[in-house]
Formats: sequence, structure tokens, C-alpha cells
Amino acid sequence: MLDKRKRYLAAILLALALAVQDANAGDVDIIAADFHADGQGRWTVNVTLRHQDTDWEHYADNWQVVDEKGKVLGDRVLFHPHINEQPFTRSLSGVQIPEDTSVVYITAHDKKHGWTDNRLRVDLAKTKMGRLKVTSEQ
Repeated sequence: MLDKRKRYLAAILLALALAVQDANAGDVDIIAADFHADGQGRWTVNVTLRHQDTDWEHYADNWQVVDEKGKVLGDRVLFHPHINEQPFTRSLSGVQIPEDTSVVYITAHDKKHGWTDNRLRVDLAKTKMGRLKVTSEQ
């Protein structure tokens, strides 16, 4: 009888541990964005993300550059989990940002929770010599 109780208790503890792990692997953290202008109105954008990817059903799978109205200016799909590579940086070239747009945002998505509410604001007016790096700590 005692062995059944121990197994039952162990099963409950395992389920709780998995639930806590899943709850902690929530929103994608946008750590940094690095913008490089090419002089032709296009940008290369490098974005660093952190997310507790757990498997193919729960990982950070996309980030975007959007304007203040939410119009997508650049879209980077991430095709696999980065379980052992955290944080990680991925690039997107050829991002067209209209000349009259001075503020854009980086937003990120994970397969389970959707788009994060925590966007990273990028003020392109602060660009120097065609480059700008913004971190979430700024």
C-alpha cells in the first residue's frame, strides 16, 4: 500500500514540476536589436531572443519589425527550437522602412503563447553612421 502512495505522490510531483516548467516558458524575451542601414533604404536587422524552448510544440518561432500602427515591415520565421542555444540571435536582411517612419518595434512569437505584449521600441532617429543597437535594458 505504501508503494502505491509513493508512486502516486511521485506522479503528482512530476506533473507539478512539468506544469511549473511550462509556465516559466512563457513570453519570448526580446533582449536586443541591431539595425544596419545599407544606404538604399533597406536595413539588416539582428534580433536576440531568449525563450525557454521545450520542444517542437513550444518554442520561439517568429519575430517581426512592425511600425507604430502594427504594419509588418520585416518577418523572420524560426523553423526549430533553440533548446541548447539561449539567448540566440537571428538576422533578416532587406527590411524596407519608409523614410517617414522614425519608430519601429520588434515583437516576437512562440508557438504556445502567441505574440508577446513586451515589444522592443527602436527609435531610428538615434541611428549613427547607419547603425543602431537597442537593448531591453535601455
